[in-house]
Amino acid sequence: MFIRVFNPLVKYAWGAIPSHATKTLPCWTCGQQIRTTFILKRKWPVGLHKEGTPPRLRGRHFVYELVEDTTLRKHEKVDILLTTYVEGLGNRGEVVSVKPTFSYNNLLLPGLGVYPTPENIEKYTLDAQPESKHSSPYAERTVKFLSRLILSVVMNKEMPWTLEPWHISMSFRKAGLSVPEQAITMPRYPIKGPDLSLQNKEFLVKVTINSLETAFVRCRIHHHGTTQASRLPHVQQYWRQPAEPLFPEDAEIIQSLPPLPPPKKPVSDAYP
Repeated sequence: MFIRVFNPLVKYAWGAIPSHATKTLPCWTCGQQIRTTFILKRKWPVGLHKEGTPPRLRGRHFVYELVEDTTLRKHEKVDILLTTYVEGLGNRGEVVSVKPTFSYNNLLLPGLGVYPTPENIEKYTLDAQPESKHSSPYAERTVKFLSRLILSVVMNKEMPWTLEPWHISMSFRKAGLSVPEQAITMPRYPIKGPDLSLQNKEFLVKVTINSLETAFVRCRIHHHGTTQASRLPHVQQYWRQPAEPLFPEDAEIIQSLPPLPPPKKPVSDAYP
């Protein structure tokens, strides 16, 4: 009797539900609970009827149109109180707003965050033990990015020069990074040119982030000629070629820096 009574509803209303949602719906007889709601409306409204008597429904009255699929509704962000420093989010005791799925999988389950109840706020903010603070949520991520970077410093092949912080700042700008001159610490010894013995040798500069964190960046000098005939041959992916340190005392620090990530696509030897 259950199937016979609701058979017209299943027959006509099923077509209003999107195909991607019907694959996740449970069996009609298993009784499994799901948090899926589809808001439907009748395509043809029911006619008037006398008070106290049920309306007379025809087959067309069981044809529905989809108004909203709640499975596609954008979920609101939830507030999470961090119990420790989390890269990209904040320090201990700060309240951040993140997506529900991210908060459950990446903060609540690992124990990196809790819900901001009055008890938790008092526990992790007022009675918080002193720990190392970061200047911003993205400071540690910036340090890791700069440590993997090999910066190309293009210098003139014909005119004399002495490497200064503004050269490094301009090289960072060419790489898509904004680094002020006052945040750059140059090597201990001056670097002068043009000198082809400096070509493709690595040296270190130290970048200070928000006057707190520091990161070492590997740099390589490349001589560039003003004419086509005076230019050096092009080297494909020079940053992946082995290089010697310009100053031997920097060799240990260079070896401790993280290696470059592998290329996403193989590169041919031919110049495009």
